[in-house]
Amino acid sequence: MAQAILLKDVEALGAAGEAVDVSPGYLRNYLLPRKLAQPATRASLEEAQRRREAAERAAREAAERAEETAALLGKTVLTIQHRAGEDGKLFGSVTNAEIAEAITAARGLRIDRKKIRLPDPIREIGTYMVEVELSGGATARVKTIVAEAK
Repeated sequence: MAQAILLKDVEALGAAGEAVDVSPGYLRNYLLPRKLAQPATRASLEEAQRRREAAERAAREAAERAEETAALLGKTVLTIQHRAGEDGKLFGSVTNAEIAEAITAARGLRIDRKKIRLPDPIREIGTYMVEVELSGGATARVKTIVAEAK
């Protein structure tokens, strides 16, 4: 058996960065030509370990930043001005894109509109709690006040 370090995920074999035992012919004829793996040497095993540790550290730091951003957004109150009728119904609705723009204006954070979770479009004046998904698995609830434009 030959040992190889996977450079990419290989189905039924392992994930990128793992050291796996494979037959020499499989390594030579399939994995190496497709740049899916490299032969395992002491130096390449150490490099793979360093890469794995760096990726874990980067993931931890991203999760910490996401938690900080979630805490910041939790303290944020957005006010969105929209035209409305006498009964408080909006002409149109407040969309995810408008909420993303309001977050950018208020905190300077660029949030993808697809990460803003609204069960239904906002169609009336009032106060709403809007859920925002952040990278790193964190979520934040942002208080959003929809007021009538004067």
